[in-house]
Amino acid sequence: MINYPGFDPVALAIGPVTLPWLGAVTLKLRWYGIMYVIGFLAAWWLARRRAARPGSTWTPIDVDDLIFFAVFGVILGGRLGWLAFYGHEALASDPSYWYKIWEGGMSFHGGLLGVMIALAVFAYRRGRALGDVWDFTAPLCAIGLGAGRVGNFINGELWGKPTGVAWGFAVHQPDGSVQVLHASQLYEAGLEGALLFVLVWWFTSTSRPRWAAAGLFGVGYSCFRILVEFVRVPDAQLGYLAGGWLTMGMLLSLPMLVAGAAMIGYAYWRHVASGNQQPSAG
Repeated sequence: MINYPGFDPVALAIGPVTLPWLGAVTLKLRWYGIMYVIGFLAAWWLARRRAARPGSTWTPIDVDDLIFFAVFGVILGGRLGWLAFYGHEALASDPSYWYKIWEGGMSFHGGLLGVMIALAVFAYRRGRALGDVWDFTAPLCAIGLGAGRVGNFINGELWGKPTGVAWGFAVHQPDGSVQVLHASQLYEAGLEGALLFVLVWWFTSTSRPRWAAAGLFGVGYSCFRILVEFVRVPDAQLGYLAGGWLTMGMLLSLPMLVAGAAMIGYAYWRHVASGNQQPSAG
């Protein structure tokens, strides 16, 4: 058993300072926001490395614009997705809650959909095949996913079920009791973050047919997410959807799993060369 130290979710507080129209406010830099910045910077750096490889059809400017589009997709899609899937009660009690991202409430599946749409716009504007853009982006996401789950752990949210395993965390509850819980946030950081990154980065280190990398990411994330959902406590406002075990996270991951498997099958059936690398001579 490991004692959970109860981190302060605020990394740095400045103030109070007086701002126009807002009056005296305290500016707070939260660890969760820092994790998002780490994820975006890691994606940018990794993309620049890939773009610099011999034969790459991507330029540094392409990478910068890609990350710009992705940032908006993640933030808007993640927030709107959480409100649509999980946040009905919060929005009903406070209609202004939709923009209060600093209070939590981001959905991976909503963020993924937002990124997919943003990258589709990017692909159209640049005249690139959508499959190539998604394939290029696939290995860039996992570091941000892992960092986000570390942010959840620091915030003391999204805990797993009670457990008796030696690596469970003793967490103080609001009623003063202590429960030993699965650190499902760290499980996800390890699986959806570190392991998924290694898997997709290795897979894309050599040329693959168009749609294969995007499909692998979809299958890998879905399998890892569904696996962890078995030890993760569902959102209190939703609970289990059916059978005492089906969660919203599982339900949202199933279409992603099917779509990812279909992409892989299609990629190796059609075997269209990726446009992310220039054709080899001869």
